[in-house]
Amino acid sequence: MRAIGVVTVGRSDYGILLPILRRIQDDSDLKLRLIVAGMHLSQQFGMTVDSIEADGIEISDRVDMLQPSDSPVDIAGAMAAGTAGFAQVFSRSRPDILVVLGDRFEMHAAAVAATPFNIPVAHIHGGEVTEGAIDELFRHSMTKLSHLHFVATEEFEARLLQMGEEPWRIVISGAPGLDNLKSINIMDRRELARTFGIDCNSNPLLVTFHPVTLEQDQTEWQFNELLQALDECGQPTVFTMPNADTNGRMIASMISDFVASRPEARFVTSFGTRGYFGLMSTAIAMVGNSSSGIIEASSFELPVVNIGTRQSGRLRSSNVIDVAYGKEAIAKGITSAVDPSFKLSLIGMANPYGSGNAAEKIVIALKETELGDRLLRKRFCWIPEQPFANSGSSLLHNRIAGSKNRPHNR
Repeated sequence: MRAIGVVTVGRSDYGILLPILRRIQDDSDLKLRLIVAGMHLSQQFGMTVDSIEADGIEISDRVDMLQPSDSPVDIAGAMAAGTAGFAQVFSRSRPDILVVLGDRFEMHAAAVAATPFNIPVAHIHGGEVTEGAIDELFRHSMTKLSHLHFVATEEFEARLLQMGEEPWRIVISGAPGLDNLKSINIMDRRELARTFGIDCNSNPLLVTFHPVTLEQDQTEWQFNELLQALDECGQPTVFTMPNADTNGRMIASMISDFVASRPEARFVTSFGTRGYFGLMSTAIAMVGNSSSGIIEASSFELPVVNIGTRQSGRLRSSNVIDVAYGKEAIAKGITSAVDPSFKLSLIGMANPYGSGNAAEKIVIALKETELGDRLLRKRFCWIPEQPFANSGSSLLHNRIAGSKNRPHNR
């Protein structure tokens, strides 16, 4: 039985991973070893480890790594504590493959810790770009630390090829979070009202704003501009919890102060996947800078006002309205997003991140990939000719046509 270690560090990645976890659980040839860390184990972030247990998924290990604050010193300290904590987990029981996702510093710590143990690492959502965050560095670093890659689109595959990854290591799977749309019953308006006290008959704005970690000194100003724009628009609003990056706690405090004097505004620490998707299905628009506005929202034909630079460079659909940080620009974006004609223009739109069958492709590869020296011994794959800047993924595909099936050079 092949042991598949999977790392989850917060509510957002857990929702994406859930279809994969279910498939691993249901496969008699695989053993799931779920390692829970980071925000899941924090009361401030909703102690979401409880939701994992409520889903009936066995937790193999826990790595408590977050520090008392989100200062740069404590973020670095969390990375160190996480690396040490994951190493202790691997020293007790070594998975055959370790699955990590995305670009979080907590995930990066797990990939780093796996390296001296010669544990093959499988990375989901590589090759993407988030130019406004230090997460950009973690994502590409995790690519080079990983041995298997599950990417959402051909464009992201091309980026990994340009980084020197061997074509046979890459699977175009789509985004696994979209599988949830086929496999779970999202909350309807009544259940949202009963569970979270939200009146979704008013079709609120869903606001998810995370710190822009390359612009730390501007966090307070950026978020204050958003709050002023929301005040000006006067729409009912539901805020979600920012993540554990530097100044995330500042944003959470500003949200608490804002909703305290506004009965039409709510702040929910954790919705869970069913609740979050339920709110996306009933919201009039989404506002902020979350990747969920870029990846999942188009499947709901949900208008999105994407603020600032955090998601710069990322593939997006026509439902996304990009705006600057100023309150006037944000307010104008919200006005456009809630316009019924804009909503009508999104009917029938396709999601470029896939159609909801990623988990099957990922689990098949985790199950069937041959373990051993070929997988562990990474070689830089040269792509002949240059430049790539204006060539696009199609030219890269032409250059490596058929290479996925060629014998490996030893």
